[in-house]
Formats: sequence, C-alpha cells, structure tokens
Amino acid sequence: MADAIFVLVLLCLVMYVVLDGYDLGVGIGTLFERDRQHRRDMLEQVAHAWDGNESWIVLLAVILNAGFPLAFGTILPHAYIPLVIMLLALIARGISVEMASQSSLDDRWVLAFGIGSLFAAFAQGVVLGTLTQTLTVVNGAYSGSPFGAIGWFSALSAAGVTCVYVALGYAYIKRKATGELRAKAGRRGVASAVLASVLVGASLVALRGTAAPLNLDNAASAIGFGGLLLLAVGGVAITLVTLRPASRNDSLPYAGLVVSTVALIIALVVARYPVLVPPTLTVYNTVSPQNTLEFLALGIGLSLPPLLFYNWFAHHAFRGKVETS
Repeated sequence: MADAIFVLVLLCLVMYVVLDGYDLGVGIGTLFERDRQHRRDMLEQVAHAWDGNESWIVLLAVILNAGFPLAFGTILPHAYIPLVIMLLALIARGISVEMASQSSLDDRWVLAFGIGSLFAAFAQGVVLGTLTQTLTVVNGAYSGSPFGAIGWFSALSAAGVTCVYVALGYAYIKRKATGELRAKAGRRGVASAVLASVLVGASLVALRGTAAPLNLDNAASAIGFGGLLLLAVGGVAITLVTLRPASRNDSLPYAGLVVSTVALIIALVVARYPVLVPPTLTVYNTVSPQNTLEFLALGIGLSLPPLLFYNWFAHHAFRGKVETS
C-alpha cells in the first residue's frame, strides 16, 4: 500500500509540473514581451485552465501529508520560507489573472501575473533543492533551521526549474498562437530549452556533491535511469527541431518537452527510491498506518476522476489555434 500511495504522489507531481509548469512559464514569458497586445494574448491563453492546473499541487500536499507525515513534517519546516513565498506568489498570480481579464486597460495586473509566476517557479526550484540536503530529525521532529533550504544547489535547481517552465510556456504558446507571437515563441522557446537543458545537466552532475547523490549501484536502477535519460534527451531533440518558427508542426514541441520532463522526474525517482528525505527517511519508515492509507486511497480515488475530467474539459473546450497578431 505504501508503494501505491507513493505512485499517487508521483502522479500528482508529474501532473502539476506538466500542467502548471506551462502556465507559470507563460507568465514568466510576459515579462520579456514588450508588445502590450502580445502580453495580453499570452495571459488569455492560460486564463481558462490555471486554477485546474494548480489543483494538483493541493492534492500532492494532501497525499504527502496524510500518507507520509514524517517526511512532510520534515520537509515543511526545512523549506518553510520558499514554500511561503511560493504560496503568496500563486495567490497573487491567481488574483492577477482574474483582474487582468476584467480590466483590459490596466497592465499592472499583467505585470503582477508575470512577477508572481517568476517567484512561484523560482521558489519551487528552491524547494526541490531541499531534497538533496541532510535534514536532521530528532525524536520524530525536524530540528534544523528554517533557512536550511538556502544553498548553492537550491539556487542551481531554482534556475533549472524556472527555465524548464519557460520552455514549456513558449512551446505551449507556439502551439496555440498565430502570426508574430507564434514566431517569437518559437525563437525564444529554442533559447530557453537549450538553457534549461544545460542547467538540468549541470544539476544532475552537481548531485554528486550533495547529501542525495544518485544511487546507481543496482543494475536495474542504472539501466532504468539511463534509458529514461535517453528518452528525455530524445524529447529535447524533438523540441529543438520543431520549436523553430519554420517548423509547421506546432504540437510536437510541447509534447517533446512533456516527454522529457516526465522521463527526467521518473529517472530521478528510480535513482533515489525508496528514499524520500536524505539520508534515512524512506517510503517505508515514514508511511502512515494501514487504516489511514485505506481511507486516503478512497478519498483520492473519488477526487481524481473529476479533477482529470476538469483538466481535460478546460483544454478541450479551448482547443485549437487562437488568432493573434
């Protein structure tokens, strides 16, 4: 049952990164766009789905807290500051999307949308960096500093996550937009995808100097990690070829990045499983009692279908290209 609950945690993480990742990336992209109408067009591309996309991080927190309380209770105080910044940024960008949609003359809300997206993405990268440090637990409680998440690897992972989101955002805009906005998304998307690849590669190498190096001593783990990494590289290659404005297939860039992102997340899980918090907290020694897991599985089982339907419907109802200048 512990493995099944962990799979649900992984599912929520993947869904959040893939879905909210692109709309955070679109928001960050507005900060680099000088054309007022193009900024508006970019915001409107995510206005119909941002709330459903963010639902996955709520579900992720619920499952992690209920299913693996010791791991959640250790990570939360360790990464308290970046998590608070992330939550405030997500609230600000949510408000700004709705206000900007109602006020076509006030660009300050569009700016708030971009700034909130940037802070949220960067904070999430810092939080990711917490999982590579030694988190001290005494008598079942975290005993370290609330500033423990701040370090060189956290900065590197924050930059990498932000660039991955920006690449996803530009790939999504190329898929949806037409005209000059589509061309801009293609050119800027290639640059951001290259930078994201460099930063992610650097992060993988730098993991050796952290408290959570990749564990590839097991042959199965090494083969699985290597195969998934090759799949991620293939997805990036497809993205770089098809993101160029001259390429007429506008669905492949986003699909390629999704494949790469999902493959990379699973590869890291394969190389670290069953460790949740280094050095010793694992899926098995942080899991809740059996009756709690059964109750959690029932609740999540009832919640997943409507959430998946909402995500599908929001994107299906607004499918296809949108005419932009």
